[in-house]
Amino acid sequence: MTVTRSAVLSAFAQYRCSAILRTSERDLVRPALEAAIGGGFRIVEVTMTTPDCLEHISALAERHGLLVGAGTVLSVDDAKEAMAAGARFLVSPVTDPQVITFCRQHDLVSVPGTFTPTEMMTAHRAGADLVKLFPAPPHGPDFLRAVRGPMPFLRVFPTSGVSEDNIGAWFEAGAFGLGFVASLFDPEDLRLRRFDAIRARAARLVARVRATAPAA
Repeated sequence: MTVTRSAVLSAFAQYRCSAILRTSERDLVRPALEAAIGGGFRIVEVTMTTPDCLEHISALAERHGLLVGAGTVLSVDDAKEAMAAGARFLVSPVTDPQVITFCRQHDLVSVPGTFTPTEMMTAHRAGADLVKLFPAPPHGPDFLRAVRGPMPFLRVFPTSGVSEDNIGAWFEAGAFGLGFVASLFDPEDLRLRRFDAIRARAARLVARVRATAPAA
């Protein structure tokens, strides 16, 4: 069954968080993702730099109740491959109007990377559904609060500078949702194959998001 762009946005509004895996170790990908899913994440992003990323996206896309997207999408060619594999949302570290247009044309959710208010507005006007704040500026929640003062319509999704300790601060500042990378997939836990620790951390993060995120 095809998942519509509207349904994907509804899922983001419901869950408010995503698990983002970035690793170069082929044998870590599946158990790390399964640990995050086991801990409660229902939105998962597999970066295009991950070994066998398209195979993992394809396999996870078949799972009921799980929303899978591709990260580090840098071109329309990347977007086409990710879509063919089953990705329903595309995330990038930069704003590429062509990728945003591709998403609109193919009923996919686009999450381009932005850092400044001008970049956020440019992405919004190009048709982005969410804007990824990347990298995180110092005092990220304060920065986001200042940006959304004059532009409260922006749906900002920080994916850098997000930790278990500042989840509440980000949502209070107006974050639409939060992406967890190293704060979920701790590099030392990955190195030592401590997947139980990742699963436990995932459960804590999801619980904290549910307790502090705005209602859908």
